[in-house]
Amino acid sequence: MTVDVKKTDDIKSIYLNQMKFYPELACQPVFEKNLIQFKLSLRDVFKCGLTKVTNQGTGTVTYYHQIVIEKDGGNNYEHKSFVNVKCWFSGNKNHTVAKRNVLPAGFQEPEDLEITTSLTENAPVPMLKVGVRQGGSIVNGELNVNPGTPLQMEIYLDKESAPIYGLLVSYMQVTDTKAQEETIIFNGCSVDPYLFENFNTVDGDFLTAKFRAFKFPESTYVQFKGTVNVCLDKCRGVDCSNGKVGFGRKKREISGIPPDPNKVFEVSMTTFIKVDYKSEMAREKVKLEIDTTADERNQTNSNSLDVRPKGGARNADGTDHMRVDTEEIREELKYTLLETNAGHTVGPHTVAAAVLLLVAVARGAMMDV
Repeated sequence: MTVDVKKTDDIKSIYLNQMKFYPELACQPVFEKNLIQFKLSLRDVFKCGLTKVTNQGTGTVTYYHQIVIEKDGGNNYEHKSFVNVKCWFSGNKNHTVAKRNVLPAGFQEPEDLEITTSLTENAPVPMLKVGVRQGGSIVNGELNVNPGTPLQMEIYLDKESAPIYGLLVSYMQVTDTKAQEETIIFNGCSVDPYLFENFNTVDGDFLTAKFRAFKFPESTYVQFKGTVNVCLDKCRGVDCSNGKVGFGRKKREISGIPPDPNKVFEVSMTTFIKVDYKSEMAREKVKLEIDTTADERNQTNSNSLDVRPKGGARNADGTDHMRVDTEEIREELKYTLLETNAGHTVGPHTVAAAVLLLVAVARGAMMDV
């Protein structure tokens, strides 16, 4: 998929939406003499964030993305515009016309038919959007999120499609954009609700799921790859183990999602977030915790929270792919820094001496008794 944009002098920056600083060269524009060109692979739609929509009835496949153009508006003002790009291929499925049943004996149709109303409508191809929200703000690959931050993923339809269709997330995977990956939704089930909660909805066309930001050891980017079912009116909800109806449920012993007769489209989509520690002190704190012994890892630590998905969540060497660290780590580090600045930090030898002194006093008291 090739997209050409006319090059003008007032264009300050141009990039794929949510991927302004994304380092993948294949996702960056190529500047020619009078053109700015994007070349996006249709074989690997997740590589640069393409969305793929497959019509289950006709086999028609639609691909779309959004390009952001930042222009100099004068007086230190930047004008940002969004350009939607789309391409599609017609389906090659065979259509069979069934012969109608023979009419009953003696049946006659009237020769003159009066047609009072003729109505033809075409439902739009759904345009799905996905975003990750921190509080009231949308987070994307351009902003950094600290590990352990509470987040909420949102998947929703455009305004034109929302009254017509409903959604259900059937599969989702998280990856470091390189080699490591984990499945978090399988057959509509949350593999580990502690790591990533089930998707829920109120009206069927807007899905939400809560989770905490996590990162992979070798990358600051986290990519979510999802498969979403689009149904007429509303997708069938599934029974959660807690008695609630969800659109991504807790895992059960099932071979797959029961077929939904209302399913009309299948959508492959992705989104990126950038997760990294805000300070080297926080990074070193986590490294020290990772290097602790197995016995220490089994003990409860109020300053850290390990999130280890169950089943297939480890590397070949036994190490975990993902780790969530709570904000309590950063609070503790800030408190220690304030003590240092105030000149009240107690050295490790002083603390050890104080402990020994207390032990000696305690033993003396016991002997007196």
